[in-house]
Amino acid sequence: MTPFPLSPVAFSGEPRVVPPDAPFQWLRQGWAVFAADPGQWLAMSVLLLVVFFALQIVPLIGSLVAVLLLPALLAGLLHAVQRLGDEGRFELADFLAGFQRNSGPLVMLGLLLMAGWALILLVVAVVAGGGVAGGVLAGIAGQPGMGMGIGMAGFFIAFVLKLLLGIPLLLATWFAPALIYFNGMAPLAALQASFAASLKNWLAMIVFALLALVLAFFAALPLGLGFFVLIPVLIGALHASHKDIFLG
Repeated sequence: MTPFPLSPVAFSGEPRVVPPDAPFQWLRQGWAVFAADPGQWLAMSVLLLVVFFALQIVPLIGSLVAVLLLPALLAGLLHAVQRLGDEGRFELADFLAGFQRNSGPLVMLGLLLMAGWALILLVVAVVAGGGVAGGVLAGIAGQPGMGMGIGMAGFFIAFVLKLLLGIPLLLATWFAPALIYFNGMAPLAALQASFAASLKNWLAMIVFALLALVLAFFAALPLGLGFFVLIPVLIGALHASHKDIFLG
């Protein structure tokens, strides 16, 4: 288990290349973070999920507000990990730390993230809508089999397009909250640095994504209760990956 507190490391400003097996160490550190205070982390996971589910209830704007607040909420969780490393303890109130320091750039990051997803969904809607319209027209023309094929093809292309466009946005935002909150970077600079670091470490990021998907599958089995543990583990792994790639 990783000992606490951890000694601080100076910010270098430049990403480094880590070995492909680095994600295993990130997840081990993430587990050590959770194991250091399971009760508090479970409470934070519950609080995070309550906030997001409450926002989803709000019609029209609830999902947008959730995306807007996501960077600041992630910064609060990362702050808790950092405080645990520095002081050996943290508090539930650290959940709101992202609204107390560098909150303006974090909200701006949320706006950029929201705009990015809105643009992706618009492109996907146009593609899917075109496929559905083509399928309907083919059905009206007396070719229902062709119409169904065109419609299904449109939905498949839309799914692939959403995936292809969403991955770069995810890579650009992966390290961005930590870079803004801990290192004081501007939102656009943080997005660029996060994307560049992810591309530089593409193999390690693929390994981490696959490990996270496997863990998410098992977390979903016991009625989704495993996510209360997986969330702090992944936050700890995110903090570890930021330190590993940007701080060495």
